[in-house]
Amino acid sequence: MRDRGMGLYAHRRAVLGLVALAILAGCAEREIILPGKREPISAALSGEVSEAAALADAARDITLPPQVANADATQSFGTPAFRTDHPQLNQTLTPIWAVNIGDGDSRKHRIVADPVVAGGRVFTLDAETTVSAVSTSGQLLWQRDILPDRAEDGDGTGGGLAVDGDVLYVSSGLGTLTALDTSSGGTLWTQELEAIGVGRPTVFENLVYVMAGDDTGWAIEKDDGRIAWQVTSSETRTNVLGGPAPIVTDGLTVFSFGSGEMQAVFRQGGLRRWDASVLGERQGRALSKVDDVTGRPIAKDGVIYAGNQSGRTVAVNAGSGTPIWTTGEGAIDTVLPVGDSVFLISDRNELLRLDAADGSRVWGTRLPNFVRDRPQRQSEVFAHHGPVLAGGRLLVASSDEVLRSFDPTTGGLAGVTDIPGGASTAPVVAGQTLYVVSRKGQLLAYR
Repeated sequence: MRDRGMGLYAHRRAVLGLVALAILAGCAEREIILPGKREPISAALSGEVSEAAALADAARDITLPPQVANADATQSFGTPAFRTDHPQLNQTLTPIWAVNIGDGDSRKHRIVADPVVAGGRVFTLDAETTVSAVSTSGQLLWQRDILPDRAEDGDGTGGGLAVDGDVLYVSSGLGTLTALDTSSGGTLWTQELEAIGVGRPTVFENLVYVMAGDDTGWAIEKDDGRIAWQVTSSETRTNVLGGPAPIVTDGLTVFSFGSGEMQAVFRQGGLRRWDASVLGERQGRALSKVDDVTGRPIAKDGVIYAGNQSGRTVAVNAGSGTPIWTTGEGAIDTVLPVGDSVFLISDRNELLRLDAADGSRVWGTRLPNFVRDRPQRQSEVFAHHGPVLAGGRLLVASSDEVLRSFDPTTGGLAGVTDIPGGASTAPVVAGQTLYVVSRKGQLLAYR
């Protein structure tokens, strides 16, 4: 009897346990299944653009400025005084000549200086310290090595170029700013800037503005190289080779630092006027930890546009630095405002058209991304330079040996031209000719 009673007791406990579990299950919240297509998390981490964003793209009419047959392209066109908004250029391009200008890209050295054009000459800086002058018909006129006496070959890389009158100003990665005679290449003066890694110079009236070490902006007297004044920013340990050229607008000079800060100062005295920042990061990407302003700032109609490679592009008031809008897309090269739109190459290797009023996406066209598009080898990416507007098309020069042209209305691919060796600089247009420097150290001309 005792065994039978214990059996009935155990049976009742089991039944009660099942009932309790049923009650708890009935009280638990049901799993909510969200509608929509499932996307792998790897797509977001690899920088792929969502299908929803691509489907939202749409063509929108755009009014382009009239084409102008400019003879020169003397400086970075972030400053309105040096910019031809829409250079004249044939839509079908043919290579006409190529000239060796020194060392090309290597594991330790990179060509980062866009060519400049003035007085029938094209000036270049190779991956180290060799400056070349080439005639617009393709003859090498002169070459000069601006390596400082204290340095050795291979010590530095990077720098930039600007022409003002008959003087070529050359910044080098070794921390110097040098003035050369455009006719002979003779050295007029050299100024030490107490830092490695010097950005592109800007020459305006009596001063040369340049950034050194990613945290110091310099104003140098253009006639003799004497220091006029300098400004500083927060230090940063992660920097991108070659800083953007300072821009000059309405009595102010705007420097862009490695910290992501933009600082506007009064041009003649260097007194600070305002600060703004290009900050933010795209989650899941190591490169988003680098805060440099890589989307070259450009001033247009009282607005300054700039971007970084960490997933941010901004528009700020040029007079006060007040933010106008911020978008969650980075810019790795030129930020190009045209009409009611802003064009850029994003940190996810998309050619984007944004609305200039609020930064919203109009369309995006994917560019080649990974050199090896296999999951285990997705490390090296193609470099894309531009865009520039010329001949009614947006032009992008790329390291995959292709110069692409796009319809600015729709983003559709309009043409391709080979770049032997791949591009190492943005294209520059002057005299109805397009110039670009290849990774092999050649200046290429197309017309």
